[in-house]
Amino acid sequence: MSARSHVRSRSRARLRLTVAGLAASAALAGLVQPAQATGTPTPPDASLQKQLDDLVRTAGGPPGVISVLQRGERTTVLRAGVADTETGRPPRATDHMRIASVAKAFSGAVALRLVDRHQLDLDDTIGEILPSQPVAWHEVTLRQLLNHTSGLPDFSQAPAFLEVLQADPRHRFDSRRLLDYVADKPLDFPPGSKYVYSNSDNIAVALMAEAVTGRPYERLLDRLVYRPLDLRRTSLPQGYRLPRPYLHGYDVIPPAPPEDISEAIGASGVWASGGIVSTPKDLNAFVRAWAGGPHFLSERTRREQRTFIPGAASEPAGPGVNSGGLAVFRYQTRCGTVYGHTGNFPGYTQFAAATADGRRSLTFSITTQTSKTAKPELLAKVRAVQEDFVCALLRH
Repeated sequence: MSARSHVRSRSRARLRLTVAGLAASAALAGLVQPAQATGTPTPPDASLQKQLDDLVRTAGGPPGVISVLQRGERTTVLRAGVADTETGRPPRATDHMRIASVAKAFSGAVALRLVDRHQLDLDDTIGEILPSQPVAWHEVTLRQLLNHTSGLPDFSQAPAFLEVLQADPRHRFDSRRLLDYVADKPLDFPPGSKYVYSNSDNIAVALMAEAVTGRPYERLLDRLVYRPLDLRRTSLPQGYRLPRPYLHGYDVIPPAPPEDISEAIGASGVWASGGIVSTPKDLNAFVRAWAGGPHFLSERTRREQRTFIPGAASEPAGPGVNSGGLAVFRYQTRCGTVYGHTGNFPGYTQFAAATADGRRSLTFSITTQTSKTAKPELLAKVRAVQEDFVCALLRH
C-alpha cells in the first residue's frame, strides 16, 4: 500500500468511527482570499484576517475558514482559503454547511419557545411526556436534558450504532428510534447530579416537542425558528447530500492532500443533536436571537436559559471559560462574555455566539473537524483565534 493510500485508509477508518459529537496544508497558501466587508476593513479586522490566513497555512489545518461579525447593523465577512479545493472558489456567507452540535441550540429553541407557549414545562419528565421510553429514565426532566445533566447514556457511543455506521456511513437511520440503541441501559448517573455532554439528550428533547404538539420536529423548526427569523437556507435533512452551493468539509492528514468528506455521512444518525444544515449568514441571524434577541424568548424563560453550570463546556470547548445553560453556553473571555454554542462533525468545526442583548454576534466556521480528541493542538489554536475575534467584536 502506498503512503497516500495508507493515509486515506486511516482517514476513512477514523471517519466511520467519529461523527460530530459522536465520537490546508502549505499548498493552499496561495489560495488565501482577502476579507470581504461592508466598507474597507478596519485595522483590527486586518489583524483578524492575518490570523485566518495563518490558520489555513497550518499543517493539518482547514482548507477554508469564514467568519461573520455583526456589530449593530454593520456586518463584516472575513475568510481565508477555499470553499472547494477542486475549483479554488472562496467561502461565501451564503454557502451551506453542516453546523454540527450547534443544532442542539435549535432543539433548545424549539423546546423553550414551547415552554413560553405553555405546551412544555422545564420540570416535565420523560415519564410524563414519553412514557414508552425506559422506566429507568422516567424521572429525567426537560431541564436536565437541555443542560446535559440527565444521565441518559449516549446512543452515539453504543457499539451497535457504531457498527451500523462503520458498515455504511450513509445508512438511513430512523431518527426517532435512535434512543433504542441504549434503551437497555440504566442512567449513567442520578439525574441532576453532574454534567456530561450527551447526544441522547437532544433526541429526547425533540421527541418531547413532537409528543406535546403532535407535529414532526422538522415542522416545529420551521414554525418556531426558521420562519420567525427568516432563515431561508436552513434545514434538517435526512440524507447525506448537501444543498448547493456548500462549503466542502475535509479530512486533512498531511502529507496527503485534503480529502473531501462533505457528503460521506448521512444526517439521520444525528438528527436533532447535530443534523442541521445552514449558512454562515443564517447561523448569525439565529444566534443573535437565541443568545439575546429581545422578542425570541420571554424574560422568565431567558432567565432559566441562562442558569449556568460553571465549567460545563460545549463540544468542542469554545473560547475562554465555558459554562453550560439550557442549550446555550457562556464563553467568558479576557475581553468580555458572549453566549452561544459550538459543534464538530467530520469536515467541520463551528462556533456561533452573541452578546447578551443580541446586538453583536459572530460565527466562525472551519472546514475540518477538531475536538479535544481529534487534533487537540489545532483546537487550541482555533480557540485562541476565536477569542481574538470575540475581543474584536466587543471592542469595536
